Amino acid sequence: MTLRDSRSASLPFGALTLVALLWGYNWVVMKVGLEWAEPFTYSALRNLVAALAIFAVAVALRRSLRPKAVVQTALFGIFQTSGSAGLAMLAVQMGGIGKISFLTYTMPFWLLLIAWLSLREPVRDLQWLAVGIALPGLVLVVEPWNLRGLTSSLLAVAAGVSWAIASLIVKRLRTRCDIEPLSFIAWQGIFGTIPLIVVAVLTAESLPTWNASFISALVFSSVPGNAIAWVLWLYALDKLPLNTAGFGSLAVPVVGVVSAWFQLGELPTLAEGAGMGMIVVALAVLAARELLAAQRFVTHRSAGKPAPSGVGTL
Repeated sequence: MTLRDSRSASLPFGALTLVALLWGYNWVVMKVGLEWAEPFTYSALRNLVAALAIFAVAVALRRSLRPKAVVQTALFGIFQTSGSAGLAMLAVQMGGIGKISFLTYTMPFWLLLIAWLSLREPVRDLQWLAVGIALPGLVLVVEPWNLRGLTSSLLAVAAGVSWAIASLIVKRLRTRCDIEPLSFIAWQGIFGTIPLIVVAVLTAESLPTWNASFISALVFSSVPGNAIAWVLWLYALDKLPLNTAGFGSLAVPVVGVVSAWFQLGELPTLAEGAGMGMIVVALAVLAARELLAAQRFVTHRSAGKPAPSGVGTL
């Protein structure tokens, strides 16, 4: 395995790591922003700003802005931006960051189920071990026997289901259509923001307070925490198996909980800490499995042999 091949194999995992840091800390930023704006208003603003920022980058890079697969792009925007982001924002306003972030990130479990049922994507070898470790870890963090705030918890789970559906839509779209990532992310943001604006207009009781705290929170959650993170996520989703990319995203709520602990004083319980440790172990198992698979693929390709089973699947 050459140095170039090794770097190519590690790039998707590097993208997932950066996504985890950006999306994880973004939970804290959104909590701060919600002190000065109502949830659907804030969600509409951050997604609209992100879409406009991506359009500006596309123009600067002379990329095509023409939307492709408009119906699928709109569906992705509705499930991801309107559904997942909107519901998660409402849940954050009602509950604590720790539990809400982990409930939203039940997404990988829904994604694994959907991929198995609709794509016949099998769960293999060490992936079963990772699932077996991550599932009880997630249960420990959620503490279903001690849930407070049933409404916020159900909203967070619904956000996770909506995100899983959106991930499946974009995975299928990228196998059938050669889309321009910047254009796709920007247009789905526009399509997904429209329902948020409608709901905000119908439900908002006050306008945002435009102070330095709100503006800085809005900028971070719009550009690094939204636009840049989505580019990285789509790259990882395209390069890694669907279930691996989904479970890799479980690192995001871990970062969110740790950030909330240090910045907001939300101290995790003993059960939450144990659960996060189990999830970290599960992520390490997945990362080791995929790196070994990538090495086997490169070795077989160099020898002129067919790729081993389980390598290069979705």
